[in-house]
This record gives sequence, structure tokens and C-alpha cells, in this order.
Amino acid sequence: MSDEKKKATVLQACLGKGQRLAELVEYADSSIVSKTILDKSVGTITLFAFDKGQRLSEHTTPYDAVVQIIDGAARLTVGGKDVNVSAGQIIIMPGNVPHAVAAEEKFKMLLTMIRA
Repeated sequence: MSDEKKKATVLQACLGKGQRLAELVEYADSSIVSKTILDKSVGTITLFAFDKGQRLSEHTTPYDAVVQIIDGAARLTVGGKDVNVSAGQIIIMPGNVPHAVAAEEKFKMLLTMIRA
């Protein structure tokens, strides 16, 4: 299935219907899985599932990013400060501030990127 078709499938599953976020993306061994829900010029909404030990190295983006942990727990580094977050919590990573993500256990998150 093409990436565009996968995106459309996740979006379609959510249109006008309640969905459990954690069930829309599955864990994969030694991997990070992402599924885009919306991709618009003003921002994106993407689900991620990180296997234990996976990480995103430090990077910056020019836009604010809102991370909602929907399963498990993670360690985020924002502006050089480590922050432990777990299911049910939210954190904002400001634009142009270095940040990183580390999965010390399996976890899932919803990333909302605002491009404004």
C-alpha cells in the first residue's frame, strides 16, 4: 500500500468517528512507526510508536510541536533539559529549541506540529 493510501486510510478511520489513538498505530520490533493523520499547510498530526531503546537524536524545527503521550513513557530532552513524560501527559517543544526523544520503554505519542 502506498504512503498516500496509508495516510488516507488513517484519516478516513477518524472522519466523523471516535477512535482510540493507541489502536491506530502498532509497535514494531526495533523500530519507530509513524502514521500521519493530517498533513496540511498549517500543520501536521502524526502518531508514533517507539519500541524500547529507539530514539530521535537532537534536532530543531522552526515550528512549535505539541507531544501527547498516549501509551507508555518516554524521556524527552528540550533545550538541554530532560523531561520524563507518561501516558496522559502533554508537553510543548518550542520552535527553534533543540529537542530529542528517547524510548526507555515502549511508548506511543501524538505529535501536532503547528506551522505558524
